[in-house]
Amino acid sequence: MKIMGNLQQVGRALMLPMTVLPAAAVFLSLSQLPWSALGLPYFNTYLATAGSALFSFLPYLFALGVASGLSNSAGAAIMAALAGMTIYTGITSSFSEYEIQPTVLVGVIFGLVSGFFYERLKELRLPEWLHFFGGPRSVPLVVSCISVLFSILMIHIAPLIESGLQHLGDIVSEAGGFGVFLFGFVLRILVVFGLHHLVSHVFWFQVGGYDMGSGVTVYGDLPRFFAGDPTAGVFMAGLYPTMMFALPAIAFAIIHEAREDLKPKIKKTFTTAALASFLTGVTEPVEFAFLFVAPYLFIVHAVLSGLIMWVTYELGILHGFSFSAGAIDFIINSHLATRGWLLIPIGIVSGLLYYMLFRWAIRRFRIPTPGREEGSHLDEWAGDIPYRAPLILQAIGGKDNIVQMEACITRLRLKLSNDKLLDINALRNLGAAGVIRLGSGNVQVVFGTYSELIREEMVKALQRDLTQVLFCSPMQGRMIPLEEVPDPIFAGKLVGQGVAFMPDRGELVSPVKGKVIHVYPTMHALGLRTEEGLDVLLHIGIDTSQMKGQGFHAVVKEGDEVKPGELLVKFDMGRIRQEGKSLATPMVITNSEVVRSWRYGPFKAVKKGQASVMSVVLHKREDGEDSQ
Repeated sequence: MKIMGNLQQVGRALMLPMTVLPAAAVFLSLSQLPWSALGLPYFNTYLATAGSALFSFLPYLFALGVASGLSNSAGAAIMAALAGMTIYTGITSSFSEYEIQPTVLVGVIFGLVSGFFYERLKELRLPEWLHFFGGPRSVPLVVSCISVLFSILMIHIAPLIESGLQHLGDIVSEAGGFGVFLFGFVLRILVVFGLHHLVSHVFWFQVGGYDMGSGVTVYGDLPRFFAGDPTAGVFMAGLYPTMMFALPAIAFAIIHEAREDLKPKIKKTFTTAALASFLTGVTEPVEFAFLFVAPYLFIVHAVLSGLIMWVTYELGILHGFSFSAGAIDFIINSHLATRGWLLIPIGIVSGLLYYMLFRWAIRRFRIPTPGREEGSHLDEWAGDIPYRAPLILQAIGGKDNIVQMEACITRLRLKLSNDKLLDINALRNLGAAGVIRLGSGNVQVVFGTYSELIREEMVKALQRDLTQVLFCSPMQGRMIPLEEVPDPIFAGKLVGQGVAFMPDRGELVSPVKGKVIHVYPTMHALGLRTEEGLDVLLHIGIDTSQMKGQGFHAVVKEGDEVKPGELLVKFDMGRIRQEGKSLATPMVITNSEVVRSWRYGPFKAVKKGQASVMSVVLHKREDGEDSQ
């Protein structure tokens, strides 16, 4: 599984340089407008040159981007990749009888080499008189030496490599529609692991060559499409019907199959997801809504996606994109397409087929897609990210569990010390569409298009010099606002501020690490004190003191040290229903004056010991120390 984790890092790194491609596509498209008529005679030339320059320097962009992605934006790795590419270009252009051009593949190789050696040499210790070249400063030197050797090797084997790439393109072409189908199917399957960029990179940036004249050749379906190759776009065109129509149709099927009481919220969430897929081609928020509850349905989706690509191939449709197969790219790049208008009717038919298939499957197999059970794995994030970031941090095991944290377009990509500390239920309650373990501590958490913002807020939370106390759920059941407790004292926050729970099981566990400071004689309530000085009251049920301890059994005593999830009290739910007023169990901080800010997880179903149900930040003392 370590290989999967390493591939995850490479896949993430490949996404960074691709973020510049939309700019190139926009410049090339705008260059087609009649700028001369607007009094700007050379503006179209400027724009065309800008777009072409980005494509011309793609090998350098990929070298720098991959190195940055693999080294967590380390300057030494980025500089090493640039040095390697510069040396390579200089040697191959000066000493080779065969014209060798830097390709995206070469850029990726230098990015990988730079990232690899940075991770292994960044802490290199040399003798004091030589240590100037130690640590990160050793990376450019090592990569430069490797570049010299690699360049000499390439002078001799470049003809064989180019011939191999051309041969690979011929094999793919000979496979015809089936080859395109296979590409589409594998691409969708690899989305599950976040590795789809590995296979797409080969076809979009490596397979097939196009001579632009003046001895310049570009490789790959994507650069060839924007360079004007009339045969390019085979491996991109067929994605438009899936992303613009099929996946939005799934979103609407989920909306229409949701429970009536949850339908308004589901409609808002999945209309946004459908719009994101239609406009930008970002598909994970929709795909992960049914991936984990019906993986067999995802396989059907992958097959259908491949078949759609086969159909577009047979109809001779060619289209391309700079970012993804959404409506924005469809419109911008239509002037370069061949029979691109046919993608619209194909998409409409695909959308209707998907809509009917998914509505039938959800109903027939009772698939628990969002809205058919309590709560949704997708949530409204706008304006709420800074509020939830500390809770997400707790759900992944805290700052000490994070080795590396990056984000791509739709997911957090994490390297954790111990992925067993993940609380998947808490992450899903906090808006994650899915959590994928790739082994060796490598984890992906799919949050949709807000993933980068979430990462930024988590980084801020890690950097803040604040005392924060994080609470787990003290019982299995449903978390509710304190105001909903049927008792004016608790609901009015006269005892303290916090949350409450409606239990499904008769067990109360500790929500925090601390000491038991009080166990009521009737055992219906107890008090804890955290290391930070917070006093926490847990009160099982309402009007339960009159039960005089009947139905309650405390398994801890005053003075005991407890940790989150440790059992405190067992209680008889049936007896409380009969003799008490309510099962509602408040969890309040009785010395709330020391708390500066409060955060609550979503008021949903929770499991016993589940992380991230509440978080508080303490006031600073005047002397600069935190409140105790």
